[in-house]
Amino acid sequence: MTTRAGFVALIGEPNAGKSTLLNRMVGAKVSIVTHKVQTTRTRIRGVAMEGETQIVFVDTPGLFRPRRRLDRAMVAAAWGGAADADIVVLMVEAHRGITEGVERILDGLAEIATGRTVALAINKIDRVPAEKLLGLSQALNDRFPFARTFMISAERGHGVDGMRKWLAGELPEGPWLYPEDQIADLPLRMIAAEITREKLTLRLHQELPYQLTVETEKWEERKDGSARIDQVIYVMRDGHKGIVLGKRGETAKAVGQAARAELEEFLDRKVHLFLQVKVRPNWLEEAERYSEMGLDFKDGN
Repeated sequence: MTTRAGFVALIGEPNAGKSTLLNRMVGAKVSIVTHKVQTTRTRIRGVAMEGETQIVFVDTPGLFRPRRRLDRAMVAAAWGGAADADIVVLMVEAHRGITEGVERILDGLAEIATGRTVALAINKIDRVPAEKLLGLSQALNDRFPFARTFMISAERGHGVDGMRKWLAGELPEGPWLYPEDQIADLPLRMIAAEITREKLTLRLHQELPYQLTVETEKWEERKDGSARIDQVIYVMRDGHKGIVLGKRGETAKAVGQAARAELEEFLDRKVHLFLQVKVRPNWLEEAERYSEMGLDFKDGN
C-alpha cells in the first residue's frame, strides 16, 4: 500500500470561503465560519482522508491590507502557511472577480511559487453565469500559471470531491502525518475558545468582535465523563464589557448556551461552560494573547 501525505494551504481574501471549504473537505467543523470578515485568526489545520492519502489543510487568515499589529500578525501567518505547504490553493469569489486584494495576492504568489504546485479555486460559482466564469478563469490564468483551475461551490459542495481527489494525487508519497481518525491539530482548548468566539461574532453585529478575544483558562475532566471549561472573554473597554454581557447578562448567557451546545456535539459528551468577561485595554499589544491564538507577536511589528 502506497500512502501519501502533505500540506495544502488555502489562501485568499477574507470571506472567500476558505473556512467553508476546509470544513467541507474534512467533513466536520474545524474552522470558524461567519458572515464577518477576518474571523480566522490562526492557521487552522484540518485533516482529510482521500483513499490512501492524508491531506492536511491549512486554513490561513484572509489576506488583506493590514492596519494594526493583530492584522500584520495574521497576514504574516497566512503567507507563512502558504510558504510551508506542498500545494497552495488560491480561492477567488466568482462574483467579485479580480479585486485589488486578489491582484496583491497574485503578486505575492509569484514570490513563493518556485517548486510549489499552485491551483486556483473559483468559489461561489452559483452566483454568476457560465460565460462570466470562463472569462474570469482565463484572466486569472493569464496572470499566473496555475496547475489546475476548479469551479466550486464550497457551501453546496459542487466540484469539491473532484478537487480533493486531484489534491490527493499531487501530494508526495510518504507516511501519514496524523492518526487516521484525527480531524484537526489544534489543541482542544483553542478549538473551544474559537467556538465561543464564533458565537460572540454571530451575536454582536458591531465592530466589537475584532476588539475581543477568548481564552480557555481551565479545562477540568470530571469523574462522570463530562468536562468543565472556564473561559475568559477579553475586551478593550468597559463599554464593550456591557455589550458582551447584555441586559441582565442575557447576551453572555445566550452565547454560553450556544457555545456549550456546539462543544457537546463536537466532544460528544456533557460540557459545563463558564464564561467571564474581563477588561484588558492593551490585549492587542500582549505577546501572551498572540501565542494563545497561535500567532507570532513579533510578526505584528
